Amino acid sequence: MLQTLKSYLNFFWNSKNEHGVHSPFVFNLVTKCFYDKKSYAEYSILKSYKKTLLENHSTIEVTDFGAGSKVFKSNTRAINQIAKNAGISSKRAELLFRITKYFQPENILEIGTSLGLATSALSLGNSKAKITTLEGCDTTLAKAKKQFEEFGLANINSVATEFNSFLTSCKLKTEYCQLIYFDGNHSKLATLNYFELLLPTVTNESVWIFDDIHWSHDMEEAWEIIKIHPKVTVTIDTFQWGLVFFRKEQPKEDFVIRV
Repeated sequence: MLQTLKSYLNFFWNSKNEHGVHSPFVFNLVTKCFYDKKSYAEYSILKSYKKTLLENHSTIEVTDFGAGSKVFKSNTRAINQIAKNAGISSKRAELLFRITKYFQPENILEIGTSLGLATSALSLGNSKAKITTLEGCDTTLAKAKKQFEEFGLANINSVATEFNSFLTSCKLKTEYCQLIYFDGNHSKLATLNYFELLLPTVTNESVWIFDDIHWSHDMEEAWEIIKIHPKVTVTIDTFQWGLVFFRKEQPKEDFVIRV
């Protein structure tokens, strides 16, 4: 908790809004997407999606392959508590929707489905996109798939898999994903491993979003390593997320933006 507070105070001190951004690409992203105040109809769907989960008091046995939980002490967890404590917030779901709508990626990869709160935002952001979402826990994924069906989110391919084995397979050699959302294992080693495995797929249009970059000292170290990678040109730290771009025409620059 103390580490998170220190990280946030440091973030707040160094963060800027659109007035401190001189890159046209980032300025447009911040003003037209991050700070877009329009009330989209899809927001009500996102709220309904989460509401059904918050009203579900049934329990499931979760298999956790990641860095563990700061909230749950047991692998037997109530659906509503997972949605409340481990799921993406409503504000972040709306932002993820806007980012997807803004960039209109044709192919999206999500590493870590959980109950599909973020997946639904990706799906609604571009209903024509092909979304592949990976989840290591079969029981959790079954709940998410049921939600996708109930809400008519037909562009999602859910895969029950261990992340590393999927990412080292040949499936990603022949097609690339314009947007990748990393939310599967909040450890330095795993994050950097996924980063390296997926680097061969990047193009000039790639948008990578890393969740919980300040979740631990370990994750902050991973974020700093990602920022200095020679293929990375632009990064945006929003505290909760780290956005990474590989645009060759952009000068290398790191931004810290309040959202």
